[in-house]
Formats: sequence, structure tokens, C-alpha cells
Amino acid sequence: MRFRELSVEGAFEITPRLHGDPRGLFTEWYRSDRLAEAVGHPLNLAQGNLSVSSRGVVRGVHFADVPPGQAKYVTCVRGAVLDVVVDLRVGSPTFGRWEGVRLDDADRRAVYLSEGLGHGFCALDDDATLAYLCSAPYSPSGEHAVHPLDPDLGIEWPTAGAPRLSARDEAAPTLAEALASGLLPDYAACTAFTASLRAG
Repeated sequence: MRFRELSVEGAFEITPRLHGDPRGLFTEWYRSDRLAEAVGHPLNLAQGNLSVSSRGVVRGVHFADVPPGQAKYVTCVRGAVLDVVVDLRVGSPTFGRWEGVRLDDADRRAVYLSEGLGHGFCALDDDATLAYLCSAPYSPSGEHAVHPLDPDLGIEWPTAGAPRLSARDEAAPTLAEALASGLLPDYAACTAFTASLRAG
């Protein structure tokens, strides 16, 4: 298992070792000890999600209030997606930057994103299926979104036409609107929260 930090601080691409033979395939797609070694603290597992999307669907960009935030460990178990991490932390050196990683059922890569980062993805196949582990349960009052098609973010979604969005994502504020309303997480608060996880 190999970890590579992305250009957005607090986000990692994880490439597992695949063990295949004529019978099929085995891989360790998640290892708590290896992740803790890479990010500096354990991932508290509080919820597991499964998301199935048709080709051309874009979900996100979603984020949670910090604290408690919601760190995620994401992999694609069927089909393929472009998984996108966005730095929404006000005051971060990479504020507004995004990076995409292809997750699919061939290479079996995963992405880890820490609390305060935004997450979204685009389904590249029908029935593209994401499995992801979360550090905190879903909390409707603490969950937010930024519009995935905001030109200020400039995310290059790989769709043939207009991406298919949920009503929630279609109505989400732009990055500038979220910033002006005080909705976005604070970088100092996020780094302090991460430090508390390391100390604990």
C-alpha cells in the first residue's frame, strides 16, 4: 500500500497492492495502521456509506462543519469515477484549489480527505459505486455544499454534456457566496482539530 499526498494539504491518494490469480483478486483497500502512519492519527470510523451513480452524475462539492468535521476514506468498488478534493478552508495556502483522482475497479485506488476539505465526484460509468468510511455520522445541520459548476472553482468534470446534479447541489452557493456568508471552515480551526487528534 502506497500513500501519496495530493496538492491539497490533508488529502492522500492510496494505491493498494493487488494479488491476483486465475481465481480472482485480493487486496487490502484499507489499513488503519498504515493510514495513521501517513496522516499522523487514527481514523475514527463512525459511518460507512455506499453511493451508486449513473454516468454523467456529479455529486458534491460537500463538506461538514469543523469541529467535528467528517474525514472520508473513499474507494470505487464498481465502475469508475473522477474523485475530487477541494480546499474550502478559509486561510489555507491552497484555498480554492482542487485535485482529481480516478478511482476504479481495476487499480482499486482510494482517496483520504481530512476534516474541512470538500468532496465531490463524477461517475464515468453507469452504476459507478463508491464505498466510503467516515469519521463522524451524518449530521444534517452541519453538512453543506458548494456548487460543483462554480467557474471560480473551475473543476473540469469529464462529462459529455451538462453534468446531472441533485436539487441540493443545483441550489448550492458558489464559493464566493459561501465565503461571504461565513459557511466555510476556518483553516486554523481545522489544523487545531487535526492537532487534537494527533495528541489524543
